[in-house]
Amino acid sequence: MRVDLELIAGMIAPKTRVLDIGCGEGTLIAHLFHTKACDARGIEIDMREVTQAVAHGLPVMQGNADSDLAHYPDGAFDYVVLSRTLQAVGRPREVLRQMLRIGARAVVSFPNFGHWRVRWQLLTRGRMPMTATWDRMWYETPNIHPCTIRDFFELCAADGYAVERWLAADDAGRRAPWRRAPWLANLFGEQAVFLLRARR
Repeated sequence: MRVDLELIAGMIAPKTRVLDIGCGEGTLIAHLFHTKACDARGIEIDMREVTQAVAHGLPVMQGNADSDLAHYPDGAFDYVVLSRTLQAVGRPREVLRQMLRIGARAVVSFPNFGHWRVRWQLLTRGRMPMTATWDRMWYETPNIHPCTIRDFFELCAADGYAVERWLAADDAGRRAPWRRAPWLANLFGEQAVFLLRARR
């Protein structure tokens, strides 16, 4: 399982209702079923991945995060997950708003565009970076809204989301030891995972 999915699973309580947006073939859903007895389901835009998930008995349906979340009722889930997808949706702010409308909590992971290797490549080459995390040419990537850990903290503050937990990690899943210094996590973390709730 991808390391950010393992980190996300660690933030989800057993026996809860979970919606995984952009769930791919349903790896996280299967993991939550088998290890935490969660009532987990998913939506995925890629029909090929939906078909593979359903073939493995997973409750996944085709859907688009930008348009389909509005059809879910308020408070339908305990957790709504968006893993490495925020940067690829058309309206990330609205997707977050919908996640925290239909779920008590949102778990969001994203690759950190503020990592020092990304900054260094932009500074020294003047070109879009190519790293293990950002591994496609700019004209082939689905990522249209890259952000940094610092950007995401600011968005949460602006839109009234409480950050209950967060962590930064490298691509191997090793947690960055800068829990009390977000600016260091922003420089050295290759990916981030946030657990959010709406302020009441």
